[in-house]
Amino acid sequence: MPLNRRKFLGKSAAATGVALAGGVAAAPSASARAHGKPAKRKKRYSFTVMGTTDLHGNVFNWDYFTDKEFDDKDHNDVGLAKISTLVNEIRKERGRRNTLLIDAGDTIQGTQLSYYYAKIDPITAARGPVHPMAQAMNSIGYDAAALGNHEFNYGIPVLRKFEEQCDFPLLGANALDAKTQKPAFPPYFMTRLRTPHGRDVKVAVLGLTNPGIAIWDKANVQGKMTFPGLEEQAAKWVPKLRSMGADVVIVSAHSGSSGTSSYGDQLPYIENAAGLVAEQVPGIDAILVGHAHTEIPEYFVENKETGKKVVLSEPLKWGQRLTLFDFDLVWAKGRWTVEKVGAKVLNSNTAAEDKKVTRLLADEHKKVVAYVNQVIGTSTQAMSTAEGPYKDVAIIDLISHVQAETVKEALKAGPYAALPVLSQASCFSRTAGIPAGEVTIKDAAGLYPFENTLEARLITGAQLKDYLEFSARYYVQTAVGAPVDPAKLTNADNTPDYNYDALYGVTYEIDIAKPVGSRIAKLSFDGSDIDPKAEFVLAVNNYRASGGGNFPHVPAAKQLWANSDEIRNTIIQWVQAKGTVDPAQFASVDWKLTREGTPVF
Repeated sequence: MPLNRRKFLGKSAAATGVALAGGVAAAPSASARAHGKPAKRKKRYSFTVMGTTDLHGNVFNWDYFTDKEFDDKDHNDVGLAKISTLVNEIRKERGRRNTLLIDAGDTIQGTQLSYYYAKIDPITAARGPVHPMAQAMNSIGYDAAALGNHEFNYGIPVLRKFEEQCDFPLLGANALDAKTQKPAFPPYFMTRLRTPHGRDVKVAVLGLTNPGIAIWDKANVQGKMTFPGLEEQAAKWVPKLRSMGADVVIVSAHSGSSGTSSYGDQLPYIENAAGLVAEQVPGIDAILVGHAHTEIPEYFVENKETGKKVVLSEPLKWGQRLTLFDFDLVWAKGRWTVEKVGAKVLNSNTAAEDKKVTRLLADEHKKVVAYVNQVIGTSTQAMSTAEGPYKDVAIIDLISHVQAETVKEALKAGPYAALPVLSQASCFSRTAGIPAGEVTIKDAAGLYPFENTLEARLITGAQLKDYLEFSARYYVQTAVGAPVDPAKLTNADNTPDYNYDALYGVTYEIDIAKPVGSRIAKLSFDGSDIDPKAEFVLAVNNYRASGGGNFPHVPAAKQLWANSDEIRNTIIQWVQAKGTVDPAQFASVDWKLTREGTPVF
């Protein structure tokens, strides 16, 4: 458990009459008093490193896709305005000079606020605005931030402009220039914390990002940057930092702790490697973990070489949590040594929004709210994603229909114009919907919260069957006659909703009573069984095409076409062009869950 300094100091003071904080001397030992010699007093110093990760463009406790205050089933809150209040409280309690504030990446993508200042009123424009995330983080006083993979979504120019606007460094020891193989961003941040004992404590923060960037944002980084593995680069830089006099080494890693990858062989390096870094690279005291969107208050990993336990912590995404690493150091043999370090997280729903931050960005917030509420068309009926994970619903068909139409138009004059176009789509949010009547940007954008772009890949009937079998692993095997609870039917083996694909343009059944790998039945196209050798065009997002989710065949399939416009924008433009969304023109029940041929729903 982390050291509770208040209780520790209180008990010590009561017992000895002498406080131990900040290197003030402890009482002489009984042995020393017996011999009439003054005991050597140990010098001590304590400090706190605060950490956030995966902020994803959240400043306010606001959901721009619903245009109301953010809330979820656990009543979490989001945003830097709330984090700022927590940070101020910790700085007041522990002393501003005894704290640092860092982040583990994925900062400038994820909300309509961040999208607006990348695409609608871009920060890269001549005399363009300062990015809201830069403004907020500068105001709060971040010391350093690691690069996340989503930092590259809008291209390197946007990232470089954001970097320029930040008062703190963006770190990426394993983001290398493709030509020179030297770091394209600062690898580390080093600072001194003043102690009452003469010698400062030198603290180094090493920043590591995710090697998956080379795949996920290939169009933006190919030939410009490379992204080797985290363990490899940590092993290179940690000894350098120690040789430079670092008393404490912290890693800020945009990489989960599990040692796994959702990309299989597509990703040459481990995606979630933070735990492996702690295990394999000696000399690290703590790791701020990011990327996985999970909450890890405190987790210890033993280093194989030294036997030392390294503490890891991952605060929950979007500013829902703030990690605190509490370090206790002792002066011994002419240097500072970490005697104890622990971690915990604070919940931002316990804090009010910092008015300094909300006032700072009030105008930007109003602009984005007005933008997302623009009316772009009408809908003949209401549609919802609520049942999308287990039923073929019209609103998911809308995504696929728009994608298929876009690909058909792009290929119409080429050699693949005669091939049937199929489309994949996932239920990204179970709370998205399009109302009957007026449709706004936020309604359409809420269907597709990610910045994915569209591609066309060439696949065969046999590959199509494999693809669907892989997707169907999402369902919990449920015997014939057993009760079916929709709340417990999906997300088998922790498969997220965004890694379940429904295909549009073919018909099929998924037999959930059968084991994974043998669930797809009655797969047909245009009323006939699909020939395994037949060729199809698959309209697919770039995340899936690049290996996201580790679906078979598609990453290696021939690319027939691709564009750089977000699918979300394509949907918005389609609604604007049509004027009216009528499910009767595109929606049909083409897939269903069954058990031995009997529909489940």
